[in-house]
Amino acid sequence: MNLAADPSMQTPLVEPRLKLRGISKIYPSVVANDSVDLTVMPGEIHAVLGENGAGKSTLMKMIYGVTHPDAGDIFWQGDPVRIPSPSAARKLGIGMVFQHFALFETLTVAENIALALDDKVSPEKLAPRIKQVSEDYGLPLDPHRLVHSMSVGERQRVEIVRCLLQNPKLLIMDEPTSVLTPEAVLKLFESLRRLASEGCSILYISHKLDEIQALCDKATVLRSGRVSGTAVPRNETPRSLAELMIGRELPSCHITPRDAGDVRLALDKLNFTPLDPFGTTLKDVSLQLRSGEIVGIAGVSGNGQQELLKAISGECLLADAASLKLLGQPVGSLNPAQRRERGLCFVPEERLGRGAVPDLSLADNALLTGYVPEGKTGMVKGGLVQHKTIAAFARDVIARFNVKCGGEKSAASSLSGGNLQKFIVGREITLAPKVLVLAQPTWGVDIGAAMLIRQAIIDMRDQGVAVLVLSEEIEELFMMSDRIAVIAKGRLSRAVKTSETSINQVGVWMSGDFDHVETAAHAAMQEGEHYVQA
Repeated sequence: MNLAADPSMQTPLVEPRLKLRGISKIYPSVVANDSVDLTVMPGEIHAVLGENGAGKSTLMKMIYGVTHPDAGDIFWQGDPVRIPSPSAARKLGIGMVFQHFALFETLTVAENIALALDDKVSPEKLAPRIKQVSEDYGLPLDPHRLVHSMSVGERQRVEIVRCLLQNPKLLIMDEPTSVLTPEAVLKLFESLRRLASEGCSILYISHKLDEIQALCDKATVLRSGRVSGTAVPRNETPRSLAELMIGRELPSCHITPRDAGDVRLALDKLNFTPLDPFGTTLKDVSLQLRSGEIVGIAGVSGNGQQELLKAISGECLLADAASLKLLGQPVGSLNPAQRRERGLCFVPEERLGRGAVPDLSLADNALLTGYVPEGKTGMVKGGLVQHKTIAAFARDVIARFNVKCGGEKSAASSLSGGNLQKFIVGREITLAPKVLVLAQPTWGVDIGAAMLIRQAIIDMRDQGVAVLVLSEEIEELFMMSDRIAVIAKGRLSRAVKTSETSINQVGVWMSGDFDHVETAAHAAMQEGEHYVQA
């Protein structure tokens, strides 16, 4: 029997869940998307890959109705649609987890999620559902906790759970694991695979190519706003996927052993109790950071990283000023500007809001951290702002760190997440610090840019700068660090040489079991303190 001749006997074709045809989006200074075609089938986990600024997030925002295409067509389950708003997208069954969080910091988790749901449910009635769903998916949340008290990793959980509560037919995830622990990532992947098996389509953006290989069925690659190719990730290697993204050979980091110098930052039994009842109390935190070395601190989000960063940066003052010394001098009672005057530069974990003011230009954002001390950068002379000097400084950062933008007058909010991260890291490095503290330095950054940032950090270390890196990417810490410590439940382990431990060991220590760390490092930490003078 000829099945082709009898249409009634043929298997019906499955309509794509989503189809984009010729989608373009043009801004005054850049073509974000140029005639993009994309097809996503029901139950498919589809990756969208590309360098920072390749147009991935813009494309996702058009699907979700945040912005609108200048040309092209969108088809939803076979029918042409116009998606004028996120509300319209949600009614179709589209949910999105944003890279930059859309949360109200002064509201609770339950209040934030209630505002985002189209079904009007009170936060009180919603709280049990939030708790249940978050636990089922391995992303535990306290519905009554205020968002401003949460770390970046915990806020990421809120965004993900908010989407899962909507029972989406298409789930868009923009860098969903950038601040999740390896265990949380595995649990999330189990949940995404379960959603896909139930017919939910998933559009997945990530710069972690091992995740793409492990999770995704297909990948579409964007380069400079255009589709440059497609791939089946499991048939590729991380290197081949990276080279498909960037269109050239992947750069690599080079770190050579060297002897560390004098202590530049010292924490001596530092204690800190945050005002926030949901915060983590720091207990007897001790660490010596020397010139010419990188010390990495690993840990699960919410174990005191946020409080430690505030204590070091000066955002929160310490009762015992001598428990924190910079260049041998107590600074625990000094504000952030005073600590910067003494040579401390700082990259916070949150880009928009702490690392940069969204509505200000890149040049003005450079001034925010570069104006002190007067005369060091030349940005302020005699109390007057030197606009030409600031503009030149911003252009230098943009050029050195390959920041894709419309120039130094571009608003920080107009940059992709990865490009803004490159600018913030580049700004702090260009200020020539004596001590550099970075939190999540390559969060949301493509693999080529991540290598550039890591090498720049290593170069600072080679120039004698003392560098402290807090990251939830253990592999990154092992790639860069001379020594590594773990923070858990507000306690900090001793730092041990990276060559003397392993990723698996560090994973065990992240639970708070520091016995092995104490034993291995005890002798090394008995060395005398030799402070460099300011």
